[in-house]
Amino acid sequence: MISRPRRSVLFMPGDNPRAQKKASGLAADVIILDLEDAVAPANKEVARNQVLSTLGKSPFGKREVVVRINRLDSPWGVDDLAVLSQVHPDAILLPKIESADELFRAAVTLSAQGIPADIGLWAMVETPRGIQSIEDITNASGRLACLVLGTGDLASSMRITGADQDRFGLVYALSRCVLAARASGLDVIDGVFFDLADSAGFRVSCKQGRQLGFDGKSLIHPGQIDIANGVFSPQPDSIDHARRVIEAWDTAARDERGVLVVDNRLVEALHVRDAHRLLALRDAINTLAADP
Repeated sequence: MISRPRRSVLFMPGDNPRAQKKASGLAADVIILDLEDAVAPANKEVARNQVLSTLGKSPFGKREVVVRINRLDSPWGVDDLAVLSQVHPDAILLPKIESADELFRAAVTLSAQGIPADIGLWAMVETPRGIQSIEDITNASGRLACLVLGTGDLASSMRITGADQDRFGLVYALSRCVLAARASGLDVIDGVFFDLADSAGFRVSCKQGRQLGFDGKSLIHPGQIDIANGVFSPQPDSIDHARRVIEAWDTAARDERGVLVVDNRLVEALHVRDAHRLLALRDAINTLAADP
């Protein structure tokens, strides 16, 4: 079941009203208004008020709008929630989640602060402790909807250099998070690519993320949107193949045939399920693209 495409997830500084205004015209599937890493301590209150103003104007149409708050044990986290209880983002992103208990307590705090239950909860996993606890984290709260990988912090903690290149040292952690997310029915978003001048490298990173099973890519600049959208979108030949699989499966069922081959590939029920999911994603993308 596809609810929303999450191919491109653009982080936007919470204290930058000009960038937020520009974001309303960008083709990113998800906008994350950031109150944490992108905002200096002296600007936390300014950013909080700016995000409140932006959300009050609701300029993003059908695109998903998420707010990354500060850690709840920081001087700003609880105040971030108090402001967000006045508006209605699609989700709240919790940074640096490292344990199931931490996520559960955060979910309880959201409810206590008056955050409605239909506002989703996203969790950033960006430390070795978070990776080690990922299976427990994904099962800690029914409110959790999506994981976001913080690959920059994770690579730094693991003392991995050149993590923007082949990311060889991160593959185990990335795959483990994808596996845990899928086991719990969650979406999962790959981490950022820092070299803004290396569009070819960014495309390779997106393709690797898709091959690992991610739903989309975290972005730090609008110039990365088109590549991420293109890589994480169903390709025309895949759409055509999916249609043929579904049609052939339905015909075989009517004819009571047990063995089915499409394009020289044996087709089983799992392939039909994948085909339906691909077409549903295509439809969700088209719906989003049609939104003015």
